[in-house]
Amino acid sequence: MSRAAFRGACPEDTALILRFIRELAAYEQLEDQVVADEETLRRWIFEKKGAEVLFVLEDGREVGFALYFHNFSTFLGRSGVYLEDLFVLPEYRGRGYGKALLCRLAAIAKEEGCGRLEWWCLDWNKPSIDFYKSMGAEPMEDWTVYRVAGETLDKLAEEAAI
Repeated sequence: MSRAAFRGACPEDTALILRFIRELAAYEQLEDQVVADEETLRRWIFEKKGAEVLFVLEDGREVGFALYFHNFSTFLGRSGVYLEDLFVLPEYRGRGYGKALLCRLAAIAKEEGCGRLEWWCLDWNKPSIDFYKSMGAEPMEDWTVYRVAGETLDKLAEEAAI
């Protein structure tokens, strides 16, 4: 691969973003969990500016994407970049596009004065874990992710009225 080309997503890319999300979900065997649709993605990514999307291109064609947003570290006293999804189409893997996306995100984090770049990875995803470790990423083994969603989120929110 020669020097990777990138472009940020625009609202007209919403269907393409959803396609990448669905392909990632299929790879992770989580297709049944995708409830996002184009309207929701357009509103949250482009209108509310809740996330950003970066595409990596080969010969002008989008072959991978990274969806990310800013979080905040109270300990560092500044924002970080949180990578929600990174996906390269299977037929383009092994050409350096995943690494190029991570390197570009690291550069964005540095340009914006962020203190870190972080993400989650499924425990069973050994190819990705090996890839991340090869780039110097360290697993945060002392931390456990907690989540409240669906009916539990609704119930907890109802208690706020008390």
